[in-house]
Amino acid sequence: MIVKVTISKNLRNTIYKKFKKDSAKVYSLISSLKENVHKGKYLGRVSNIIIKELKYKTYRLYFIIDEGKLMLFEKGELKELLIRFLEISKKNEQQQTIDKIKLILRKVHH
Repeated sequence: MIVKVTISKNLRNTIYKKFKKDSAKVYSLISSLKENVHKGKYLGRVSNIIIKELKYKTYRLYFIIDEGKLMLFEKGELKELLIRFLEISKKNEQQQTIDKIKLILRKVHH
């Protein structure tokens, strides 16, 4: 399975600003999803999109896995899974961030 991890430009800038020297560790954590797509805490689902989080110190990194982007090809049944990182928050902002992601996804999928 080919796993494609994307990070929005705004989130890249946020990661660099928040973590500075540790940003390489954060990117390494994000890249680890390529080897283990089941990593992260399940937070919910909207349509065919799964919302999950990874923890780094006191921060939460929110991402979605779009099962609709699972594509099958005849030769060798090549699969592609798209994982997109969306937000970062601290624990005390966790529920508001999750609710915001779900609201946006519901608007997009309905």
